Amino acid sequence: MGQRGFWDEQHRVPKLKTKKPVLERLSESIPWESFRPLLEKGYAQERKSNAGRRRIDPLILFKMLVLQQLFNLSDDETEFQVNDRRSFEEFVGLGVMNDIPDATTLAFFRERLRKAGVIEELFEKFESYLRSQGLEARGGQIIDATLVPVPRQRNSREDNKEIKENRMPEGWDENPDRLQQKDLDVRWVKKNGINHYGYKNNICIDVEHGFIRRYAVTPANIHDSQMLPMLLDPENTDDYVWADSAYAGECFENLLNLGGFESCIHEKGSRNHPLSDAAKERNRIKSAIRACVEHVFGCMTMSMGGKMTKKIGLERNKAWWGLKNLTFNFLRYLLRKDRGLALA
Repeated sequence: MGQRGFWDEQHRVPKLKTKKPVLERLSESIPWESFRPLLEKGYAQERKSNAGRRRIDPLILFKMLVLQQLFNLSDDETEFQVNDRRSFEEFVGLGVMNDIPDATTLAFFRERLRKAGVIEELFEKFESYLRSQGLEARGGQIIDATLVPVPRQRNSREDNKEIKENRMPEGWDENPDRLQQKDLDVRWVKKNGINHYGYKNNICIDVEHGFIRRYAVTPANIHDSQMLPMLLDPENTDDYVWADSAYAGECFENLLNLGGFESCIHEKGSRNHPLSDAAKERNRIKSAIRACVEHVFGCMTMSMGGKMTKKIGLERNKAWWGLKNLTFNFLRYLLRKDRGLALA
């Protein structure tokens, strides 16, 4: 195999561009500048003087956070990949002569956005943009939750008992370095006979376009149905609500009726009252639509690097999954645009 020459390298980039990679399409299709005012608000900080290094453009850091969610990278991995890969470097808007923001800067920026409540506003900003492109919530809504695994903490039984009762184990507050590595919000839950440790990403998507319209992040032991009131989307043009049998119950049917929604929740049998054949058939028909929400979780698992997160505490996991859900909507927008369903 011969050595690659100058002219080979010159033609290499145009050849890659013809493939229209996803990062290039994201750069062209997402209204990045519209997020700048919110990013500036979250990144605002007083400077005592004009001396020292110039502040990094918050839009560059935001794009690094999007890359992080696209591939489920740690802060250190994100820094390395932006340094290592030309496509990543171009996506965030840097060149070979620019310094790459380090992992600490990226983590600090995400924390500033979290504390300022900007991540939720970024999500709502893109929701408004979708409506302006003719992609408002239509066809009814589907509500579901997925378990989010986190690394297991090695605590004693006594410590776990204290944490479960929402108390800090004795002596932990005396060692701040140890305490910052301990997650007091994460919980265990048993599902289908298997114990899971982590959080839940509860979402509401619209049926016609498949965008995440609302979300809520909770510890894993919070039952799915408790999030139903805050996930219901009154902006959807249709009243149908699909959900699995975890949301079944008279109180939830009454809640939907009061809100003017029409329930398509799966029926649930019990030990002495199994579902009739007719009820099973109704559930089967409902599943044909309800299953669309599984495509969202499947995309996060298979195409976005998986659901495992190493963030500590409920608030940081809310920030992480807010960005993850927003990034999913970016990808979904590309798909709808490719199919000619967006105005721009």
